[in-house]
Amino acid sequence: MTEPPRPPGEYGSSNPYDSPGTPPTSGGGAYPPPTSGGGAYPPPGGYPPPGGYPPPGGYPPPGGYPPPGGAYPPPGAPYGAPAPAGYATNDEKTWALIGHFGAIIAGFVAPLVAMLAKGNESPTVRAHAVEALNFQITWGIATLVAVIISVCSFGILFFLPFITWIIAVVFAIIGGMKANEGTLYRYPMSIRMVK
Repeated sequence: MTEPPRPPGEYGSSNPYDSPGTPPTSGGGAYPPPTSGGGAYPPPGGYPPPGGYPPPGGYPPPGGYPPPGGAYPPPGAPYGAPAPAGYATNDEKTWALIGHFGAIIAGFVAPLVAMLAKGNESPTVRAHAVEALNFQITWGIATLVAVIISVCSFGILFFLPFITWIIAVVFAIIGGMKANEGTLYRYPMSIRMVK
């Protein structure tokens, strides 16, 4: 049965959340009425959501979000092998960075050392070292050709070796920055001789 309407100003309420002069809420008032600012009642199931808020472990979840449908290699994975996503240890990250940044000083020697030292133990380090090694060998040959052209032109094209060296340095820095983020960088303009 419902209560008949009352005249204005005669609202009585057993609900402590109803303010004087407002109609009583039906059902005994499980929640207080919305406050100013357009608030709404809590969603069904209560607040906070089951499991708490924020979710256990925070955002993003530890280990990242799982890919839909299982694991898959990112686009451009070398030779069908899954590209590394992150590092298992700090040692792997250090060797990957040596492969990229060390090439600025030592050329192809730094990624070669990284590949020989840790390539058999870690596929992640091997993938980074192989990418850096192929790029540094390609641009080492380009620099050698530029030096020969510069000498044969009696110094007129003296700037060619500097251009090839600058290109090698810039892309080694980009590769090192991507490796620091945990992603494999595919060097452009590189002949992939080492697999």
